[in-house]
Amino acid sequence: MVVMGQIISPFGVLGWVKVFPFTEFVDGLLDYPVWWVGKGDGKWREMNVTECNVHAKMLTAMLEQCPDRTAAMMLSGMQIAIPRNQLPVLSDSGEDGYYWSDIIDLKVVNLQGEELGNVTGLIESGSSDVLQVRSLKESKSERLIPFVDQVVVKVDLKACQIIVDWGLDY
Repeated sequence: MVVMGQIISPFGVLGWVKVFPFTEFVDGLLDYPVWWVGKGDGKWREMNVTECNVHAKMLTAMLEQCPDRTAAMMLSGMQIAIPRNQLPVLSDSGEDGYYWSDIIDLKVVNLQGEELGNVTGLIESGSSDVLQVRSLKESKSERLIPFVDQVVVKVDLKACQIIVDWGLDY
């Protein structure tokens, strides 16, 4: 499963939900008539999308198994996933693309060979995406590294690491 978004909250009183997509384009989830919804613990529930609309940077969706606002409230915070075999095929090298979920837990190393930590998440900030990197040595320490060409030198899925032009003291 590849996580493609998150249900934020109910939308209205008829069982609609507000969705924050993790896709490159806001309408990326509209291509999938069935979503798998869950907490990210591997227990996914298949849900049919009966209607879905774009609202600025969010989606609103009506799910067949969600008849009212109470049911929609129960889905708040849940992740939306799509089976990897239903997604467009990406290059094995990772150079032509990868999914955000593919880079979670990758080790981040700078040009000097110093380990900065592991990717724990990504933040969509508007102008560019930002890597959330947590140091294994300092569990409370988190670095935010811009996910832009000037900083990210290489994403190497085979080596399970991201090479960045970023100092330890940044």
